[in-house]
Amino acid sequence: MRHQRSARRLGALFAAALLIGACSGSDGNGGGESAVDDAGIVTVYTGRHYGIEPVFDDFTAATGIEVRFTTGNDPELRERLVAEGANTPADVVMTGDAANIELAAAAGLLAPLASDVLTSTIPEELRSASGEWFALSQRARVIIASTERVDDPPTTYAGVGDPEWNGRICLRPSTHPYTQSLVASMVIAEGEERAMEIVQSWVDNDPLYINSDTDIYQAVADGECDIAIANTYYLGRLLSEDPSFPVEIVWPEQDGRGAHVNVSTVAVTANAPHPENALALIEWLATDGQAQFANANFEYPADPSVAPDPIVAAWGDFVADLGAVRELGANQPTAIEVLSTTGYE
Repeated sequence: MRHQRSARRLGALFAAALLIGACSGSDGNGGGESAVDDAGIVTVYTGRHYGIEPVFDDFTAATGIEVRFTTGNDPELRERLVAEGANTPADVVMTGDAANIELAAAAGLLAPLASDVLTSTIPEELRSASGEWFALSQRARVIIASTERVDDPPTTYAGVGDPEWNGRICLRPSTHPYTQSLVASMVIAEGEERAMEIVQSWVDNDPLYINSDTDIYQAVADGECDIAIANTYYLGRLLSEDPSFPVEIVWPEQDGRGAHVNVSTVAVTANAPHPENALALIEWLATDGQAQFANANFEYPADPSVAPDPIVAAWGDFVADLGAVRELGANQPTAIEVLSTTGYE
């Protein structure tokens, strides 16, 4: 069971800003109200854009810090940080994928953080070992199936490649980070050779490639495919509009490593102009704003003591493959090679 934690005092949030480490370009000295620097702003580059504006508005209402943000996909924002270098206006970068935040860390784009608030709130497996990034929410990538046409769906990722599903599968293309991270998790758990066999079996089943999880869910509902692999939060959105939407979640790998889980992450940039404000935002999102951040997109909170949205909670508990989260970035190149070699489009 997950339980809502009481809101943390904002005074403690700001005091913790003193603990930020290895950041440059500060305009303020931190501590209490003084943790808000003279500029009173924080600039965010975010690849996680669903429902983000109301969350930022509430942070501003609570702290007086104005949030300016730019959205884009994770690789684009990472390349923008590289190009801008020391002249970047970005204080915070948010991603929808653990591999991409790891790649940003490897490129020297992130500043390590020292925050008791964050380390006491976010579980160890959902944050960087070096303290450069923290997860704010979890997103499970699972098997989904038609409730009208499928009685016995596969319960493992390998099972999606069973010949009985030939011509009945929808998948996200190989270029999408969700696909790459899923395959990276298989490389971690099964080894490259076995991951290659599994992905090849998917390709051999002549999947319909659709570059939108929302459209994948709709394709299953409409009969274009019977099963698919997709993120759970898209179903949350659809069920909020139509509680009878005819697609169900099948939790894979429940007798083994667990369902693949990726994370929405956040970090302070290495050249942040306002690092104190950046830390204030991150700590607020991990505490007072944690439920709002996760529930805005029907994701699972990173803090296990915070209850998910009732629609999400109704799906029940499941075994999650959290052990792979930190390793997704390191295994992304191998995953891309697997996808390419197998002819996965």
